[in-house]
Amino acid sequence: MAGLYIHIPFCESRCIYCGFYSTTSLSMRDDYVDALCKEMKMRPFKTATDYDYSLRTIYLGGGTPSQLTHDQLIHLFEGIKKAYFPPDHPEEEFSKMEITMECNPDDVSEEFCKTLLQLPVNRVSMGAQTFSDHRLGFLHRRHKAADVKAAIKRLRGIDIHNISIDLMFGFPGETLEDWKKDIDEAIKLEVEHISAYSLMYEEGTTLYRMLKRGKIEEIDEETSRQMYELLITQLTSAGYEHYEISNFAKPGYRSRHNSSYWHEVPYIGIGAAAHSYRRETKRGEENKIEATRSWNVDNIREYIASIQKGELPSETESLDLSTRYNDLITTALRTSDGIDIEKMEKEFGDQLASQMMQEAEKHIHRGLMKISNGKLSLTHEGLYISDDIMSDFMIV
Repeated sequence: MAGLYIHIPFCESRCIYCGFYSTTSLSMRDDYVDALCKEMKMRPFKTATDYDYSLRTIYLGGGTPSQLTHDQLIHLFEGIKKAYFPPDHPEEEFSKMEITMECNPDDVSEEFCKTLLQLPVNRVSMGAQTFSDHRLGFLHRRHKAADVKAAIKRLRGIDIHNISIDLMFGFPGETLEDWKKDIDEAIKLEVEHISAYSLMYEEGTTLYRMLKRGKIEEIDEETSRQMYELLITQLTSAGYEHYEISNFAKPGYRSRHNSSYWHEVPYIGIGAAAHSYRRETKRGEENKIEATRSWNVDNIREYIASIQKGELPSETESLDLSTRYNDLITTALRTSDGIDIEKMEKEFGDQLASQMMQEAEKHIHRGLMKISNGKLSLTHEGLYISDDIMSDFMIV
């Protein structure tokens, strides 16, 4: 199986915390969608050794994919069909896939829902962030808290029954009571999936500059820890499964696409700044894994110009055993599933497997890790210092 990620970098306005590649220049949308369709034809799932990946998930991320017009979205999905599905591909096959589209809550209008009805999208992810209009204004978000509830009602009305929302905690001056109100509001919405992240001060963002100029202060580490603990307690009590450090889902509603990133499932990234990952077992060579990672240029004009010339605007690197091991540590250990020890031994060899288990022993002894059903994972206590634990395993 494999995933398809399509990056839509357009935003009506830029949030102060965002470190993703995006642009507020909407005039290039037509040319960009044309380029996306052309790039898909240039990036087949079939590999040089004729190993075919079957497409199982599609994810439109951004930026703000809901900033594309009706015609542009229709054109984009026609491009997906032509590039990755045979002409006789039955429409009902899309219902077996997870097809996610990120949307801004205030973009989910009645008109927009009419467009969604013409697309195979069956999962929507929205950046709610907070239910405080004051904090939304601080982030420079376009929507109001009431827009989230209205958007969900409209999506339910067109039979979208797999909705995810993003939340943020750790705002300057935010209290535990403030955060509890946000969690309670999210639970009331009865969405199938919730992702929650601590507010990050990424270099190059407006938020980072505000911090360095002394205009705002970060919350202290202990308050941040208490907020994370409150998040886990509240959501698990409400029936959500805590399946990844920042992600919670009702039973059966884990994000299949994002899970592919954490479990070494191949994916192709289309668009400016998009990343791709390929891996395959060489025929006739047991356990011989070849893996590559590639990334497109993070400049929309360069991206379009390159595609128009028939050239892929990307760089590629082959991943050696140590790099693949480090990637496994920093992805699989984020999940409740953890690392399959037997599979790890087969793919990475006895030496690395032994090294990993030796390092794990001290963390197991401290109650920060555990082995269950043949899988190594973090305990509840280990989640709070996950970065420190993972760094102990890394090959430098």
